[in-house]
Amino acid sequence: MNSNYDVIKALIRTEKSTIAEPLGKYLFLVNKSANKTEIKKAVETIYKVKVKAVNTYINLGKMKRVRYQVGKTVDSKRAIVTLKEGQKIDAA
Repeated sequence: MNSNYDVIKALIRTEKSTIAEPLGKYLFLVNKSANKTEIKKAVETIYKVKVKAVNTYINLGKMKRVRYQVGKTVDSKRAIVTLKEGQKIDAA
């Protein structure tokens, strides 16, 4: 990976991810080729926090139909990052 910003694409703010924030868990959209150690290093340098654990999963795209053509939405890799006690990400 070239940069930390190539590893972390976005902080995902959905209803389900905001429920986990009081527990110190944040959901990120990450590069498909990024591993857990790269994700941990990128989150710690970008947001200046200490990471306790990183869990990843691949969200498979769905088959969609637009008029007469069938297509597929893109696959994405997501990471659930658990921060150490007292750490918090301020995403306004």
